Order: sequence, then C-alpha cells, then structure tokens
Amino acid sequence: MPAFRQVGEKQLPQEVVFMAWSPKRDLIALANRAGEVLLHRLANFQRVWSLPPNENTGKEVTALAWRPDGKILAFGLTDTKRIILCDVEKPESLHSFSVDSSITYMQWMEVTEESSVLTSFYNAEDESNLLLPKLPALPKNYSTTAKIFSEEKSDEIMKLLGDVRLNALVLGGSSGFIEIYAYGMFKIAMVPGVPGSCRGLCLSSDLKSLSVITEIQDSPDSEAEMTYFQLDTSLLSSYLPEVTRMARKFTHISTLLQYIKLSLTCMCEAWEEILMQMDSRLTKFVQEKNTTTSVQDEFMQLLLWGKASLELQALLMNQLTVKGLKKLGQSIESSYSSIQKLVISHLQSGSEALLYHLSELKGMALWKQKYESLGLDASGIEDAITAVGSFILKANELLQVIDSSMKNFKAFFRWLYVAMLRMSEDHVLPELNKMTQKDITFVADFLTEHFNEAPELYNRKGKYFNVERVGQYLKDEDDDLVSPPNTEGNQWFNFLKNSTHLKESPLLFPYYPEKSLHFVKRQMEDTIDQCLQKPADVIGKSVHQAVCMSLYKISQSEDSTPQLSKLPFLWNDKTSNIHYVLFTMLDSSVSKIYILRRHTDTSRCYSCLDAHFYDDETVTVVLRESVEQEGKERILAQLPLTSVYTDEDQEREFIWDSAKRLDEQSGEISTRTVFLENQWRVLENMKAQYVAVNGIRKVSCVLSSNLRHVRVFEMDVEDDGEAEEEEEEETTQIAAGEPEELNQSADNQGSVCGASAEELPGETEEQESGLDP
Repeated sequence: MPAFRQVGEKQLPQEVVFMAWSPKRDLIALANRAGEVLLHRLANFQRVWSLPPNENTGKEVTALAWRPDGKILAFGLTDTKRIILCDVEKPESLHSFSVDSSITYMQWMEVTEESSVLTSFYNAEDESNLLLPKLPALPKNYSTTAKIFSEEKSDEIMKLLGDVRLNALVLGGSSGFIEIYAYGMFKIAMVPGVPGSCRGLCLSSDLKSLSVITEIQDSPDSEAEMTYFQLDTSLLSSYLPEVTRMARKFTHISTLLQYIKLSLTCMCEAWEEILMQMDSRLTKFVQEKNTTTSVQDEFMQLLLWGKASLELQALLMNQLTVKGLKKLGQSIESSYSSIQKLVISHLQSGSEALLYHLSELKGMALWKQKYESLGLDASGIEDAITAVGSFILKANELLQVIDSSMKNFKAFFRWLYVAMLRMSEDHVLPELNKMTQKDITFVADFLTEHFNEAPELYNRKGKYFNVERVGQYLKDEDDDLVSPPNTEGNQWFNFLKNSTHLKESPLLFPYYPEKSLHFVKRQMEDTIDQCLQKPADVIGKSVHQAVCMSLYKISQSEDSTPQLSKLPFLWNDKTSNIHYVLFTMLDSSVSKIYILRRHTDTSRCYSCLDAHFYDDETVTVVLRESVEQEGKERILAQLPLTSVYTDEDQEREFIWDSAKRLDEQSGEISTRTVFLENQWRVLENMKAQYVAVNGIRKVSCVLSSNLRHVRVFEMDVEDDGEAEEEEEEETTQIAAGEPEELNQSADNQGSVCGASAEELPGETEEQESGLDP
C-alpha cells in the first residue's frame, strides 16, 4: 500500500500563493493571488469561510501565520502595509495595524521557558478583572468595524489577548525591516542593522536568538546574495518575566485604545446628517429673504407677539413643515440619547480601564532594577496618563453639551410646534398650549445664543448658524470648535486662572476647550504610542549580530539552476545548532538525490523542490525526477534525520571559512546516508511543487506547480486503495528488510539536479507556504 492516506483533492479557481496549517486543529489557511484568504477543513478539503479583499485592508497577501493556540490567523498585505488578525471562527478582523515596510515573512512563536516566577504569574488572576467592571459590548446596529466587541456572550478582549503565556509575532520585510509584536498586537522590539529583504526568520522559543535569511542586492544589475544572520536577543531571555508582564500591559492598553476608537466610531454613526437640517434651512432663509430683519429678531417676534413675517411663515410651513419638525425633533432626541449612552457606558469605561493599566505600568517603570533595562520610562507614562485624563475631561464636556442641547431643543421644538399649528389653524391640545414665563425665558435665551448670524462661520463652514452643537465634537478635524463652551463666569476657571501654582500642577489634567473630542483622542493615542515606543527601541538596539554567513548568489541567468530558493525556511526552533540547519539546507539543495530501485537494479536522480520540518526528527520533502529521466514523477517523502545525530563525533569537522560563500565550501561538508524506508509515495497525475505540513496533527497539503491543484494527506496511516504493481513490489521488498536508500552526495556541484527557473514562479519561489510545524 502507498504510504500516507489521501483524504482530499481539489482544483481551486485561483492560484494559491501561501498555505499554513493550524497548529491545533485540522484547518489550513490559504491565500490566493486575488487577495482572498480562505480557511479549509482537512476532511474533503471543505471550505469553512473566505475573507475577500477590500480597499481598507488590502488585496495582496504576502505572508500567513497562526497564533500558537490556533484561535487567530495573521496575514500581511503589501499594498496597504497592514497586518490583519482574523478570528478563526468567522471571517472578521479582530485587530489590525500598519507597518513601515512590505512584509515578506512572518512567524508566530510561543515561549516555552518555565520558571517559578513565570509560573506564579501565569497562574495569578488578573487583578484588573477584580477591580474594573467588564467592558460593555458595543451595539450591534452599527457598522461592521464595531462587530468585534459586539458579541454579548464572548469576551473579545480576552480572545485577542489569548493565553497569559508570552507569544510573539515576528515580522520580516524589505530593506532590513524586522519587528517583534507581543501577543501579535504591540511592538516590543524593532531590530535594526540587518541588510536586505527578509526571506525567512525564526525566533527561538527561549528568546535567546533570532535567525534571519535575507536577500541582499547591492545594485539592480548585480546578483543578489542570500545571507544567514544569527542575532543575539539575550535581553529578552534574561528579563523574560519582566518582558511578559510589560507585554501583557502593552496589549491591554492596545486593546483598550481600539475599544475607545470603535466606541467613538459608533458615536459618529449615531449622529445623523439630518441634525444639520435646521442650520441649512436657516442659512438658505438668510440668503433668500428680502427684509433687513435678522433671523433672531424674526423668531423673537414670533415668540413674544405670536406673529411671523410672510417669509418666516413660508420657511416654517413650506420648507420645514409640521411633519418635518416632528421628525427632526425625534431624530435629535434619538441620536443624542444614543451618543449619551455610548459616552457613559463605553467611552468612560474604556478610558477608566486605560487609566488603570497605565498607572500600573507607571508603577512597574518606577521599579528601575527590573524594568529600566527594558526602556520603560516613568515620565513618558505620566504624560500618557495626563493625556487620558484630558480625554476624559473632553468626554464629560460632551455629556454636558448633549444634556444642555436636549433640554434646549425639547423646549424650542415644543414651542415652535404649537406656533406652526396655530399658523395652519389646526387644533392645539390644551396640554401643549400651556407655556409659563419661565418657558418663554428659556426659549428666548436659546434663540439669543444659537440664532445669531455669523458671517465668519459662513466663510469657514458654508453656513451662518451653528444651532446643533454636538456634531462639532465628533468631527475628525484639526480646526477649533465652531462654538466652544462658554466658560465666562465659571468660578473654577477663574480660580485656576488667578492661581499661578495650581495652573502648573501635575495633579490637574490639562483642558482643551477649543478642540474636538476626536482631536483630543488622537493626541492621547500619539502620546501613548510615543511612551510605549521607547521599550521597542531599547530592546531592538540591544540585539546584536552573533553570526553572519554568506550562503550563495542568485544568478540572473534563466538557464541557471536555482539553489536554496526555499530551503532557508527549514528551521527547527527547538534547536540552536547551526550546523544542523545548514546540513539540511546543503544536502537537500546542492546535492544529487538518488533513490535505488533494487528490483530493477537502477538508480534515479531526484531534486528537492520543497521541504519542511514535520517534527524534530523528520523532514517532509517533495522530490522531482531529474530532467534527464523520462516521466519526471513527483514523490512525497518523509526523511528521518535519526542518522544525522548518530556517530557525529566520528565525522570530520567542517571548518567554515568566513571569506567564502557557503556554496563554495560544500565539497568540504560531510555527507550522510538517510533511509526512506516505506515513508514515500508517488504523486500520480500531479506536478507537485510545494508542501505544507503539521506534525502535531500529522497532516500535509501538496500544491501543484500551477498553484491550483491541491491534495491533502494523513501522514501516519497507509492508503486503503490498491497500489500499482510496481509500488506493491517495492513495498514488499522494503518490508523484507531492504530499505530504499537515499544517498546524498555533494561531490559534484556541476551536475546538480534542481527545478528549472521557469517552473518556479517568482513570487512563490521566495516564500512558498510560510508554515513552521
């Protein structure tokens, strides 16, 4: 029987450029050339969901990575330079952020180091859950951007944070771009000094080293050179408990900033354009009326004498109408009530939680023995706390404006409704007809304050009036408020103005009466980002180069044989032995591969098209018969590396010459024999090119060279179907104790068996699956 059981096969409508198996479930994520991200099940390769491209996120996916718990999928987009974190349960973005470079590779790793300090931190309950109320879910009746916090039965913030154990999303891009994001959300390291475009990277699970493969090209006409770097990240390892605590706080803060942003988005959607109708009607009235009487005087005459000019009657009865007035009043009441609830229940709750976590972060920064080396700055965090305080003050100011506007509009519309009913000679209900002197004074004050013509406002906003005062707070503009709150006669303001000591007191949050809520929010975000950026700079600068090794040059000739085009992805993050990594790379790429068919007494030459670590002891490979042979069959095989570790002391030691590229020294590297045994299978009727594997779930997915044909295999069981006669004979011989032999020899580089340049698509040649098992 053929090894490995085929459980699915499919022809896809779009070319697949990336594949990544979920580390915990039988799910595989695919990205195609159309920019679509898809999730499929192992069984029959059934589609679970698809996330189509859009203008906001981007259309060109260049990398995929799963969070170690398998609950979130990350993908990078090169056209928008954004990273999207997507929920595995449904195709929705949970979080996104921008980066400064196009991403070419990403890895999401989890720290496996254990210590008593870390264990106590992992087991300790988060005190914020005891001291802070749970953030209320955002309303579901707003845009899709707010849906990630709108599920009543799930805690989306905890879903974003994941387990307490530290995990990190490592991003590599063009022009030496390398950044590390704790929990996939907040940047904790920005690594400088690595030249070229990243083609592969791996952060060790103990955080001690970061391995990077880059493609360096000095000029457009020169040949690109692949180079291996090993970077020392011992600062992260030495301060692992502190880094974990700090990263956890950073992620809480990042999540709360997103929650506040989405709350403000809901508030902007709750504010309707219909609320501007009164301003636009009055502006049109000023432009068309022939009298010199001001609009304010027109309404005052109607209030005091019950008589209106013919022009005002035409405005009220023909343009505004009784029905339109009722609709406008209902819209204002509904909109203002919704905004008021969002401010009280969501904006203030999120801001208070943000203030709590920043205060805790400040306390950590004051423990200089532990956190000063990581770049945590107490003064910068104090500035962030102050900025959050200013935002809370502005939110409270908005509440006061909403409360005042609701009272004013309610009284004004009630009076105007009765006046319009009298103009139309309709019956007025007795309860509406009652109006005290206090009510008249209230409406008169409203008309005096809000119905003044402002020519300078027309030059700025195209209108003469600003009756509606709430919308200006929700505009994302740098301009000052059109109608800032009146602080004249405010005893507290006068007290602060006359007190030189209190004016500069750090205990008082600065107040910006002329600015909108959006402006203060952006100012708060910038201050927080600036204070939390310093640890990323400090940790990044502590990273230094330990090893630099030139591997090979990429020839520009079409006829040349590509070398090591993908095998730098062959990293096992559970080992720090560079020789082990380089052994696999060299023997799989610059050497012939022979499979001896004992029953025919012939040998066939194969080249390695793709390879990935299946587990610590096995590499999964796709082999292709050399060009000289007929048939050119493709084989999926498991290469056991047991023999690599045996008798290593007896092998002659390879002494690397730093003055030469590694491919120039391949003849001096010891070679070994690896036995395939029965772990191989001919891939019939398929021009296989790439493979993605998951050793934990014991599955693999093979992709053809046309990038549309996929086959899925379970790797730990044999196929139940009947095999061909030749395969049966070979399997019998293998079971009888004559294992097939994979003889790898690097003696003659001139006759390397490899794929032709035309059959390796340019984009997928650099990164084929982005998957580490």
